[in-house]
Amino acid sequence: MIKAIMKDPIFLSQKSAPATVMDLPVAQDLRDTFEAHRDGCVGMAANMIGVAKRIIIFDDNDTATVMFNPEIVKCSGPYEAEEGCLSLPGTRKAKRYRLIKVQYQNERFETRLKTYSGFTAQIIQHELDHCNGVLI
Repeated sequence: MIKAIMKDPIFLSQKSAPATVMDLPVAQDLRDTFEAHRDGCVGMAANMIGVAKRIIIFDDNDTATVMFNPEIVKCSGPYEAEEGCLSLPGTRKAKRYRLIKVQYQNERFETRLKTYSGFTAQIIQHELDHCNGVLI
């Protein structure tokens, strides 16, 4: 189901709780909402639809990829980016890394490890900031 975009900075500044298999419906709502905003959006976190769980979705070379409980385990190549967000007006500067290694669970809750670079890595870092209660 397509959900409204959360714009309350107090809610968005709270850390998200770990996701469980019981949160699969949240991931579907996140996917539906992401697809509805695809023309101006490259990633979303569950708190952007009002659910404080560690679930993100992002555009990975034109494929919508969902991650449960993602964590960056390695990063390199710091740089400064300027980013916008559906949840907050304007743009902000953010420290990002060109290369990241992420440990996460897929939709079957199998643990995976994958390395991302470039803009895809930047998107994931932005969504992880949402999970960590960092306002972008």
